[in-house]
Amino acid sequence: MTSSASYYADPATATKYATELLVKARLSEEDAKSMADCLVLADVRGVDTHGLARLPQYLDRVSNDRVNAKPNFKLIEKTPVVAHLDGDSGFGFVVATRAMESAIKRAEIYGIGMVTVNHSNHFGMGATYVLQALEKNMISLVFTNSAKQMPPFGGKETLLGISPFAAGAPSNNKVPYILDMAPSVVAKGKIRRAARHGESIPVGWALDADGNPTTDANVALNGSMAPIGGPKGSGIAILMDVMSGVLTGAAFGGEVGDQYKDPRPQNAGHCFIAIKPDIFMTTDEFRTRMDVLAQRIHGVTPAPGFNEVLFPGEPEHRLGAQRRREGIPYAEAERQLFVDAAKQYDAAELPLSEVPLSLES
Repeated sequence: MTSSASYYADPATATKYATELLVKARLSEEDAKSMADCLVLADVRGVDTHGLARLPQYLDRVSNDRVNAKPNFKLIEKTPVVAHLDGDSGFGFVVATRAMESAIKRAEIYGIGMVTVNHSNHFGMGATYVLQALEKNMISLVFTNSAKQMPPFGGKETLLGISPFAAGAPSNNKVPYILDMAPSVVAKGKIRRAARHGESIPVGWALDADGNPTTDANVALNGSMAPIGGPKGSGIAILMDVMSGVLTGAAFGGEVGDQYKDPRPQNAGHCFIAIKPDIFMTTDEFRTRMDVLAQRIHGVTPAPGFNEVLFPGEPEHRLGAQRRREGIPYAEAERQLFVDAAKQYDAAELPLSEVPLSLES
């Protein structure tokens, strides 16, 4: 098969594969399953840049003790509503899941809960933790910071991260509202994926080391990301640093470690806010009103070039339903990564099909 051909994996099987590898990398069964769930969920929703293809890199980080396989989490109560979690350099996926869980528990009692985090690492897809809150009928806000990859507006040198801002709100019969956006034009993972596949990138995605636009993915990896909307994207990136770095006691202002380059823990910060709608009205009333909002969005006449108007998070929701039926598609480059990782850790290989699972006899 060619490098562009796809192989398909059942999401549950992919989760089992990732869990086994992470356990062999010394994570507890609970933490390994939690992290595997996060990685596979990203692939299911089409956020492939934050999915299972990153697993070998995470395994390398933990094997070199740049991530703590068995962190000793310290949750410090600030008020009944607010707490701070020291992640002890654990995987961001595990740290973030615990922190959002604590924020939700507080919101269930007091109507709102907030947990800040320091000494963490990259936590993957921001929507992961929004979905965690949605399962409990919670509105949520998710902040995180990351290594410097983008200059502030008007600048040349990188200083700001391109970590995503995420938010969500539950609905009743319609797709829930899920916003998960980077302050850059695209996530850097898309450029890494293009470089891995030998593909060029569109003009406007990234800049070279001198601040000039480039279509070469490898040049872009050594340059910087372009902010979305100029000063607007820059402003959002600074807000992420305020809420995730300055406020939490984590690294900020260009000091967060680069998980691809720096032989040290990242000390990334996060901030999670969960809000229980029924402090204002019943949850059912809120969800019904959200349905009305979604219906009104859908009811807008499409502009030229569009067939329909979608609600934020709806494309990923639809793709998720498809991938749960057909399996998660992986290219040859990803398949080889999975084979090599299984060999390295003496684990079972990820079973893959050359046709969508729904077409298998």
